[in-house]
Amino acid sequence: MSINRPIWTKCFINIFVSNLFVFIVFYALLTLLPIYVTDALGGSESQAGLIITIFLLSAIIVRPFSGKLIDRFGKKKMLVASAVFFAITSFLYPLVDHYIALLLLRFFHGVWFSIVTTAAGAIAADSIPRERRGEGLGYFAMSMNLAVVAGPFIALTLLQFVSYVTIFLILSAIMVVGVLCTLGIKAIENTSPVNRSKLTFEDLFEKKSFPIAVVGLFVAFSYASVISFISLYAKSLNLLDAAGFFFAVFAVAMLVSRPFTGRLFDTRGPNTVILPAFVLFAIGLLTLSLTNVAWMLLLAGALIGLGYGSIVPSFQTLAIQAAPETRSAHATATFFTFFDTGIATGSYVLGIMVTTMGYANLYMSLSIFVIGILFFYQWMQKQKSTRKQLQSQTDY
Repeated sequence: MSINRPIWTKCFINIFVSNLFVFIVFYALLTLLPIYVTDALGGSESQAGLIITIFLLSAIIVRPFSGKLIDRFGKKKMLVASAVFFAITSFLYPLVDHYIALLLLRFFHGVWFSIVTTAAGAIAADSIPRERRGEGLGYFAMSMNLAVVAGPFIALTLLQFVSYVTIFLILSAIMVVGVLCTLGIKAIENTSPVNRSKLTFEDLFEKKSFPIAVVGLFVAFSYASVISFISLYAKSLNLLDAAGFFFAVFAVAMLVSRPFTGRLFDTRGPNTVILPAFVLFAIGLLTLSLTNVAWMLLLAGALIGLGYGSIVPSFQTLAIQAAPETRSAHATATFFTFFDTGIATGSYVLGIMVTTMGYANLYMSLSIFVIGILFFYQWMQKQKSTRKQLQSQTDY
């Protein structure tokens, strides 16, 4: 049977490892640069935050154009080129000793991050047998999950022993290995003619992926509270030591569940995974709001890892499945444009909210909000089903 076609081909392994190294560098810099700004450059906390925001901003701006670029020049060429420029940009960090220059470098770095991750996601989706796409993209997402732990661990461990310049060079060397992995990838290129004369809406977005991308935006908005404030929340509870293990537990929960949830997605349907995942995500946020001891903080990390960690690859799969085969890059770009926007918006809006309502109340409110997203998702699924029924009756 076709379901036995392998996922872990040479191409898939190469794209997995390459994506892993890109995200290791991404998360390592995400952890290191705020410290670098305040410590080495003498910047403020707000300036440290802007270093993160400017990177996401450039990724959001460029992401819609990445599908068009990939279609025009080819997935393999754009993957290799963007990985090379991502690596070159990484080598420039030791040369920057001024805050404004660092801001410009971060914006430039975000551009290549946007393109390389879009190309990688499209190539990964194409290399997976269609009937096993839920399982395969779940495995591919593990490259990002591992990097969530590995990146910060590498950065913070090295910081105790070597200089910032040395860390930047080590991260750059890691990215060079990622570039080498891209060279062994074979991509399925789009054979349809590309309109080179003008830029249209379809060149930037895949309309059929919009509904699930919108729901993904709301999920990312909620998750922004975790990546942005978990350390500060833990510090307010005198649980900062336990916070160091939060994302480790988070990642382990995702990695353990991924083989089962991916298979369930393909064999039993997406709702078999997505509906329980929403409930677990909400319970995880509720547990965070009630946390006062270390084990509760880690339990919340496990629940959020199981819930949120299953929702995102499932939604990415649905976004790609909604589009024609030749539009996988556009579908990937559309989904992550909305997703990145949710993270960036959530970090800002929830930062304002937390000053008035406190961390515990924020997480409790978000647990209710996530259940609301679940009902919104179900409503959209019913609307989609109704449209299909009407279409089939019209065709008949």
